[in-house]
Amino acid sequence: MSKTDIQSNKTLELRDEVCPFTLAKSQQGLQELENGQILEVHLGNSESAANVPRSLDLEGHKVLSVDKLGRGHWKVLIEKAE
Repeated sequence: MSKTDIQSNKTLELRDEVCPFTLAKSQQGLQELENGQILEVHLGNSESAANVPRSLDLEGHKVLSVDKLGRGHWKVLIEKAE
C-alpha cells in the first residue's frame, strides 16, 4: 500500500491558518481519534509544513507522510500514538 492509498479517519483543512494555530488544531484533531487512527492535515505554508510534523513526531505520533500537493498546499498524514 502506498502512502497515497492510506485512508484517513479525520481531515483538517488548515490552509488559511498559521503557526501556532495549525499545531494546536492538529493536536486537538488527534485527541478526537482513537490510538492508531489517521489524521490528514492540509497546510498552506512551509513553516507549518515543517513545524507541525516535527512537533507531533516529538509528541510520539507517527508522521506517515508530508507531501507538497501544489503551491502553498501540503498534506500531512499522522497516525495517533498508542
